[in-house]
Amino acid sequence: MALGPRLDLRQTQSLVMTPQLQQAIKLLALSNLEIEAFIGEALDSNPLLEAGEIQREDSDLAASDDQRPTEPGADTGAGDESALDIDPGALDHDRETGDGEWGAAGTSYSGEEMPDIESRASDAPALAEHLEAQVGPAAYSVGEAFIARHIIGLLDEAGYLTSDLRDIAAELGASIYEVEDALELVQSLDPTGVGARSLAECLALQAKEANRYDPCMARLIDNLELIARGEFARLKRMCGVDDEDFADMLAELREYNPKPGMAFGGSPENAVVPDILITQAKNAGWNIALNEATLPRLIVNRGYAMELSGGNADKQTQSWLREKLADANWLIKALDQRQKTILKTASEIVKRQDGFFRRGVSELKPLTLREVADAIDMHESTVSRVTSNKYLHCDRGCFELKYFFTSGVGSSDGEGASSEAVKARIKSLTDAEDPKKILSDDKLVDLLKGEGFDLARRTVAKYREAMGIGSSVQRRRQKKMMGL
Repeated sequence: MALGPRLDLRQTQSLVMTPQLQQAIKLLALSNLEIEAFIGEALDSNPLLEAGEIQREDSDLAASDDQRPTEPGADTGAGDESALDIDPGALDHDRETGDGEWGAAGTSYSGEEMPDIESRASDAPALAEHLEAQVGPAAYSVGEAFIARHIIGLLDEAGYLTSDLRDIAAELGASIYEVEDALELVQSLDPTGVGARSLAECLALQAKEANRYDPCMARLIDNLELIARGEFARLKRMCGVDDEDFADMLAELREYNPKPGMAFGGSPENAVVPDILITQAKNAGWNIALNEATLPRLIVNRGYAMELSGGNADKQTQSWLREKLADANWLIKALDQRQKTILKTASEIVKRQDGFFRRGVSELKPLTLREVADAIDMHESTVSRVTSNKYLHCDRGCFELKYFFTSGVGSSDGEGASSEAVKARIKSLTDAEDPKKILSDDKLVDLLKGEGFDLARRTVAKYREAMGIGSSVQRRRQKKMMGL
C-alpha cells in the first residue's frame, strides 16, 4: 500500500453552543433572588443597562388556569415561541471539548464583563439544605418526604420546631399521624436534636442517640428546671441514684448541644422567597404569576448610547458601544425567556397537582419530569433546571417545585395514585373497621381495588407496617383489650 499525502473532503455534524446560550441555560437554574444579584452585577458592568419600573403585560408574567383542570395543550400565556428549551448534553459536550462557537464578535462576552453565577454559591450549607439532602434516602414515601421538607422549612436557627403539629396537618391537608411520622423522620436526621419542640426533647433525642436514655436520665431531663434552681438533692431522690452516678449524668447532659442547628448557616440571606405565586381564581381555577417583587425590569438607555456614539467617537469606542448594546439586548431577551419558561412549567405542575392545592397532601399525584416535559413540549433537562431552587407560594404554604414530583402506584384509571394517598386510605379503612370483622391484607387489597388502587398484597402489607399498623391478628387483640 503506497503512502503519500492526499486531500479528502468530509462532511461531519457537530453540536456547539454559544456562550450566550450557555449563560441562558444557567439562568434557568437560578432563583429570583439570585437573578436579582446577577442583574445588579450586570448593571454595574454595562452603562447602557438601566433598572426600570416593573410594568409588564399580564400575559407576560402571569397565567390563568381557567379550567378545572386545564385541558392538555391549553394556552398558559407563557409564550411558547419565547420559552427557552435546550438539551444540556450539548452544554456538557461544549465544556468537555472546549470547541464552543463564540458567534459574532459584537456579541461575545469576556470573563470580566459577565458575572460568574456559580461563584456566588455559599461554601457552607444552611441547616435546611443539610437536612433536605438527607430526607430523600430516609423517607419511606414521597408524601412523608413532602411533609418532612415542610417541617424543615419551619425550623428556627437553633433547629427547633415552634409550630403546632395540628396547624401543620391542617395547612397541608394531612392527618396528625402523618405529620408525627414526618417529624420523627426529621428528628432522626443529622445533627441529632433538630426538630425538637423543647429543650428537654432536644436533649432526650441526643441521649437516645448516645444510648444513655434510661429511666434515670429521662427523669433528669424531664426536670431541667430543678437543675437550674440547683435542687440536686431532690433530683437525686427522684432519679434514684447516688452522688457518683448523679455527677456522671450531669456531665453527660452538659456534653449535649442545646442548639444543634447553630452549627449551620441560617442567615436571612438564606430565607426562602417564593418565585411563583398561586391564588384561587374566581372561576374555581388558579391564577399563576411570577413574583414581581424579586424581578427588576431592565431597559436599554438608548439615549445615552446615541449620545456616546455621536460626535467624534473613534472606531474603538463605536465597537465597544455595539458590544455593550448587544449584551444589553441579549440579557433582556434571556431574562424574558427564563420567566416564560418558569411560568409555563409551573402552570403544568399546578394543573397536574390540582388535588393537592384543593384538598391536601393525600391528593398528591405521581409525577415525573418527563411527563411535564412532554406536556409542555420541552426537554426533560429544561424542566429539571426550571424546578431547581424555585419556590411556589399558595394557601398551603411555600414549597419547592421539585417537591411536586412524586413516585406512585398503579390505578385503574391509568393515571396512577400517590403512595401517600394509598397509605392514607389504608389507615382510614383500618381505623373504621368493625372490631368483630378485622380486615385482612387480602380484604384491604380488594377494597382498594374497588376504589381504583391497583396494588399487590405485599405492597399493602408494606404500607401498613410502615405506618405502624399491626396485622389483622394484632389489631383484633388490641381492639379487644381496648374494649372496642
